[in-house]
Amino acid sequence: MSHRFNSEIVEHVKSIVTQNVVDEYQRDGAVCIRQILTQDEIDLLKSGIDRNLKHPSSRVKIASKPDDTGLFTEDFCNWQNNEYYKKFIFESSISIVAGLLMRSKTTRLYHDHMLVKEANTKQITPWHQDQPYYNIDGFQNCSIWIPVDPVSRYSTVEFIAGSHHGKWLMPRTFMDNKAKWFPEGTLEDLPDIENEREKYPIIGWELEPRDIVCFHMLTLHGARGADQRRRAFSVRFLGDDITHAPRTWKTSPEFEELSNELAVRAKMNHSLFPILWEQ
Repeated sequence: MSHRFNSEIVEHVKSIVTQNVVDEYQRDGAVCIRQILTQDEIDLLKSGIDRNLKHPSSRVKIASKPDDTGLFTEDFCNWQNNEYYKKFIFESSISIVAGLLMRSKTTRLYHDHMLVKEANTKQITPWHQDQPYYNIDGFQNCSIWIPVDPVSRYSTVEFIAGSHHGKWLMPRTFMDNKAKWFPEGTLEDLPDIENEREKYPIIGWELEPRDIVCFHMLTLHGARGADQRRRAFSVRFLGDDITHAPRTWKTSPEFEELSNELAVRAKMNHSLFPILWEQ
């Protein structure tokens, strides 16, 4: 059941997410939208992240090494057990933003993702695409990355403009660079972007709370370490053409037993993935 937004909210979002913004998203695969959230919504996410850090799920990952001067913590798929996350996802306007950017009649929730880099974290987030880690096929998708702390240009998430129009590249584990999802050699490896940055159209933005960054799941992206605490919350959305693509390996995140409940190439019609907005 989709959440009903009043026409005033929808029109307000459309006044910000203009055709030019949609075109930029479709062209570059990433766009920054300034000050679209309210301070109350940011406070809601702060409370959700604080609770998440105190009560992590079984899916939590420490994504930095033991000798790191900081700490990188990730957790996934907590909206059903975290009242702050759920309220934000269902009641904020981000599902409308995603639907407009995807040019989709429906906006369906895929999953939530908490990413916290404490001050002086050295661990980078390597360049990668998201969609190869997932159990979905299709092109209409949108991830919205939401900082609740100021983010410097150095520590921000960065993108290769237009890379979502390219091929799928080999997903690897971030810590030890292993091919755990697709068999070794079945997909082309990523180029060495970080050591040849001048060759690529890298885009990224210094950010303040209430800003959001929206990107396609095939857009190459990464992030350097954190010079100050960087708490972020990401919500992934699915559009009209996304279908179920069960894998023979563990996806990230994993949706256990879903292959028994959704057929191959079926629409993602399941209680885990509610429709949040319909145009």
